[in-house]
Amino acid sequence: MSAQTKDTDPKETVPPMDPVAFARNMATVASQSQKLVGDFLARQAGKTGNQPFDPLNISGAFFAVMKSFAADPGKLMEAQFSLFKDYMSLWSRTTKRMMGEDVAPVVVPEKGDRRFRAKEWEENQVFDFIKQSYLLTSNWMQRTVHEADGMDPHMQRRADFYAKQFADAIAPTNFALTNPEVLKETFNTNGDNLVRGLNNLLEDLDRGGGNLSIRQTTDNFVVGKDIATTPGKVVFRNELLELIQYSPTTAEQYEIPLLIFPPWINKFYILDLQPKNSFVKWATEQGYTVFIVSWVNPDASLADKTFEDYMRKGIFAALDAVEAATGSSQVNAIGYCIAGTLLSASLAYSAATGEYKDRVKSATFFAAQTDFTEAGDLQVFIDDEQLGAMEQQMRDAGGVLEGSKMATTFNMLRANDLIWNFVVSNYLMGKEAVPFDLLYWNSDTTRMPIALHMFYLRQCYRDNALAEAQMKLGGKQLDLSKVKTPVYFQAAKEDHIAPAISVFKGAKLFGGPVTYMMAGSGHIAGVVNAPAAGKYQHWINDQKLPETLDEWQADAVEHPGSWWPAWNIWLSERSGAIVPARVPGEGKLPALADAPGTYVLTKAGTLNGKK
Repeated sequence: MSAQTKDTDPKETVPPMDPVAFARNMATVASQSQKLVGDFLARQAGKTGNQPFDPLNISGAFFAVMKSFAADPGKLMEAQFSLFKDYMSLWSRTTKRMMGEDVAPVVVPEKGDRRFRAKEWEENQVFDFIKQSYLLTSNWMQRTVHEADGMDPHMQRRADFYAKQFADAIAPTNFALTNPEVLKETFNTNGDNLVRGLNNLLEDLDRGGGNLSIRQTTDNFVVGKDIATTPGKVVFRNELLELIQYSPTTAEQYEIPLLIFPPWINKFYILDLQPKNSFVKWATEQGYTVFIVSWVNPDASLADKTFEDYMRKGIFAALDAVEAATGSSQVNAIGYCIAGTLLSASLAYSAATGEYKDRVKSATFFAAQTDFTEAGDLQVFIDDEQLGAMEQQMRDAGGVLEGSKMATTFNMLRANDLIWNFVVSNYLMGKEAVPFDLLYWNSDTTRMPIALHMFYLRQCYRDNALAEAQMKLGGKQLDLSKVKTPVYFQAAKEDHIAPAISVFKGAKLFGGPVTYMMAGSGHIAGVVNAPAAGKYQHWINDQKLPETLDEWQADAVEHPGSWWPAWNIWLSERSGAIVPARVPGEGKLPALADAPGTYVLTKAGTLNGKK
């Protein structure tokens, strides 16, 4: 009997299932699963009593929802009846379709939802019913939670976020028996995909030390060979950073150097992935003397390092080193993400004290926030209960937050793309990871010192102290309105970490000339968008910042492609005269090592270079 059906491409033949091979693979899966469950229970039994039962305080969010429903049971009954009517409509239309009628669906996936891209979700009546039933339930659950009355706005946002997390987790695509692609692969391979997938799962658990560390890409990238390859030298090093000066690619350069501070929650080479998309390489080609900070991957010995330490031994130490290397007392600085917040605070400190005043001629901020009232979904992780649980976890880990914890948080913000997509591919389809430079960078995590990280979360996300001129460094109160340095804010339209509206509100706090620009895409692709790629777009509005982002957008002009050239025009006007190109190591600072240096090579799973 042929296994080919009328829907099958005639060029493709599906081999018949081998019952013996299938039974053997299922026995292997059962045996491995038993071991997996046993290992999990053993790990749970061995956990210390210090670990909180609910570190994300999910129960608090849903208790608030249930309290709202209890206060108005009629509203809940009305919502349940609405879902019942939708189900009846789905049953009716499904029956008509089974009888041969052409009927419109009750509900369809949102545009861009790639989970249901397989043709079976449309063509097969059973899978179409499963899909629509899930979408009805998922949408109903999220809508009902969102419409709960009388909830605190912060608690409401948290409830909405976790309702979506739950809805994403129970999608039929995440289960073997309700995913047509997985069923097809299981039939075609006699279940070998499930064996491979279980082996992938066990390897990821082993790699995570008992915690699931989902492999998003291959591990065969070599930093300095495959990525982070722009030539340069480490010219300065202290306990918190290595400073890299890049080799010139032009005979002459602008007099004022460009000093880049990347976020310490990831590694610097997001701005130097490969030559085709390297911001660093592109900047050298525009005639800038480019320096970049490579932050240390801290261990327990640096647990007490503070936000002020990162200002003094980070921002200020780098300024001094650049002056020694080039003779220039001024720099044009860039702060990306959290490093932009630090750069902003440092400028406010200089304005308040006179220390390092006028050393930064201009400041550019990539996806950086100074006002956190609109800080996006990351705010759901910030309340006193969660912060207390995190602080305890960091103390138990020797005073650092392991990089895997931070990675999990960011992955949850795009769970379908960064979690469930890989669960299906790696564990249900049994596929091997493929090389992807950006995902390799995403998985090359760093640790956070407890003093630094808790100050940042409490002062910025919880208290919004920098925006409200309540933050203090060195005993001095910081007021961004006193900063007169020209600033350029880059935001991204689809940024889920530093939303465009949040960046806009922060830009309005500065007291000097402010330029705001919005790029297409998100937190990474909105920044790392080389002109040669010809991707996305950006919006420019040269007028003084209006009151709201909507007003700014109404008068903004859309331009195709990368925003880098437009920013280059802005920066070149603030970069001084043209001077002979500087070669790393030929100034007062000798070359200590080749780029990308040594700090970037320390993995989050190692301490002091050792397992």
